[in-house]
Amino acid sequence: MACNGDCSSCSSNCDSKKQAQDMRLPQNQFSNVKKVIGVVSGKGGVGKSLVTSLLACAFQTMGKQTAILDADITGPSIPKAFGVKSAIEQSEMGLIPAESKTGIRLMSVNLLLEKEDAPVVWRGPVISGVIQQFWKDVAWGEVDYMFVDMPPGTGDVPLTVFQNLPVDGIVVVTTPQDLVTMIVKKAYNMANLMNVPIIGLVENMSYFACPDCGKKHSIFGESKIDEVAKELGLPVLARLPINPKTANLVDLGAVELAGEDDIKSAVEGIEKYFAE
Repeated sequence: MACNGDCSSCSSNCDSKKQAQDMRLPQNQFSNVKKVIGVVSGKGGVGKSLVTSLLACAFQTMGKQTAILDADITGPSIPKAFGVKSAIEQSEMGLIPAESKTGIRLMSVNLLLEKEDAPVVWRGPVISGVIQQFWKDVAWGEVDYMFVDMPPGTGDVPLTVFQNLPVDGIVVVTTPQDLVTMIVKKAYNMANLMNVPIIGLVENMSYFACPDCGKKHSIFGESKIDEVAKELGLPVLARLPINPKTANLVDLGAVELAGEDDIKSAVEGIEKYFAE
């Protein structure tokens, strides 16, 4: 088959593709990011930003310096979850990320806009350029774990992140609905196509625990995550409940007060993955 120059859609493993795959951009000279973890899903509304926030908070509490690169350019929610409104500053080192109350470093397009509710009406190439700038033009400093909160789907942004950032692995977020198999497999297949390792799966909104009797109710149907995980050979890192308290803290910009209980097993799974 004749080469069309688009290695992203090609199943061949030729020398040209191997060379094209290494499109990673250098970090800012004032950055030393040790691990980059993408948080992805095949569809929207599953809680990627919540999982990203909880993971960053948990690792920060453990004494690891964490950072969040908000790659959801047209629907950024990370600053809101952390209650951060300060504008991004620039120095001779580059762009200086904002910091949450506990010191988590944040970069989001909402911190560059005059009004947080201003729409971002940009085409794909511009959005991809912003992601690249967030990596190479930001002075992140010393960072143990950077979490990249990505928009849903398998379009321009995930492609840019997988190609241009040294992604060490991804966490796939899903929910218990019947669409779970398709959702997970879309993200799984794209990661395999781009040679990006998959750390494991997180099922959000897995159940609701009654505060009176403690019984767990499957609001969105019985979970299928174990079946999918077994089929794909991936671990289930966590099953997060529907937690009104956590949702309220996110609305108040106080996600750092949510605690670590729900996300603890995912943190342990990530640590185990990198220890092996």
